[in-house]
Amino acid sequence: MLQAADPAPDFQLPLLTGGLWKLSEELRQGPVLLAFFKISCPACQLTFPYLQRLADSRHRGAPRVIAISQDNADDTTDFQRRFGVSMPTLIENSRTWTTSNAYGIASVPSLFLIGEGGVISRSSEGFHRAELEKLAELFAVPIFGPEDRVPAMKPG
Repeated sequence: MLQAADPAPDFQLPLLTGGLWKLSEELRQGPVLLAFFKISCPACQLTFPYLQRLADSRHRGAPRVIAISQDNADDTTDFQRRFGVSMPTLIENSRTWTTSNAYGIASVPSLFLIGEGGVISRSSEGFHRAELEKLAELFAVPIFGPEDRVPAMKPG
């Protein structure tokens, strides 16, 4: 899996809602948090509602959260509905896994914060409360409330 200080491979994937999304073009607008997932993954099901809280942040300069599904469009749409996810979502080609392979993904969820110059500044896999809290600081939004009872970690 790619780590901090590694260059982020550029890629282009279809958006669930139609059209194409290209990393290098989006980075011109600021940092991006890529979140790779699979709909059947329990750690993804736990993580993505919290990532949606980050995506909903309107804090100036906050990274944009982009989901990358390793499943088909219909199943991904159902996942979004069931877990309250509305962030922009890309669909990975499940026959070639080109983008997932370029990022060295072995398990999901896998997160990559990509900043200036297309360099990865943070990466993680699985659910890690402390890592999500660090990301939340960058978004200037509290991600966990007192009512959220989540484990410290859950492997992907």
